[in-house]
Amino acid sequence: MADRHVQQLATTPAGSTPATAALEVAGLGKRVQLPSGPLTILDGVGFTIAQGDTVAIVGASGSGKSTLLSLMAGLDTPSSGSVTLDGELLSSLDEDGRARVRGEKVGFVFQNFQLLPSLTALENVMLPLELRGDAEVDAPARAILRKVGLGERLDHYPRQLSGGEQQRVALARAFVTAPSLLFADEPTGNLDSHTGQSIIELLFELNADAGTTLVLVTHDDHLAERCRHRLRLDGGELVADERIAA
Repeated sequence: MADRHVQQLATTPAGSTPATAALEVAGLGKRVQLPSGPLTILDGVGFTIAQGDTVAIVGASGSGKSTLLSLMAGLDTPSSGSVTLDGELLSSLDEDGRARVRGEKVGFVFQNFQLLPSLTALENVMLPLELRGDAEVDAPARAILRKVGLGERLDHYPRQLSGGEQQRVALARAFVTAPSLLFADEPTGNLDSHTGQSIIELLFELNADAGTTLVLVTHDDHLAERCRHRLRLDGGELVADERIAA
């Protein structure tokens, strides 16, 4: 049931069948104990994300956006409520189980790229395939690096690449495993506006080609406007759940 504070701008048309859920978040809360007392970061957050959707999580700094993303990805555990990711109830899994789900179903793109400095672009993209135990890692890594325009930069280390090129490597690494969900945390936050725009275009192109469910945290209004589903947090509460009709 929708909270009375949450605005729903568009709903599923009457008589249509709802899309299968990629993520279901119910009553999600996160509290931490500080020396000054308990701090509530998230309180009673709930929503559903359909498979193949594009979702922007927006809100002021400190509203709980990155914490919510970490909980949805199983990188952190909630104080209350639940997250069901592609049919897997994360709270029923131990740390190894959540890591398995991430390895099988999730890709990540971060603001600061998080490439391993001691690995080349090719090796960074091969790594998640190797960790998953794939038999073939070289060919798919090369193919997706060519797709993001870095076919001539395979043997370059992160320090030899520009910020935009590093984020292209990060996008290739995220999509090479063909994840069912991709989480992006401020993917253009460390880039100038021109480079950020090119990364946005590439992100949505790759996402459309792969049919991935895209969930991103952003302060970039232009990036948020590219998404069909927008969630707004304020003070740890979900205050708007907006679905834009196609």
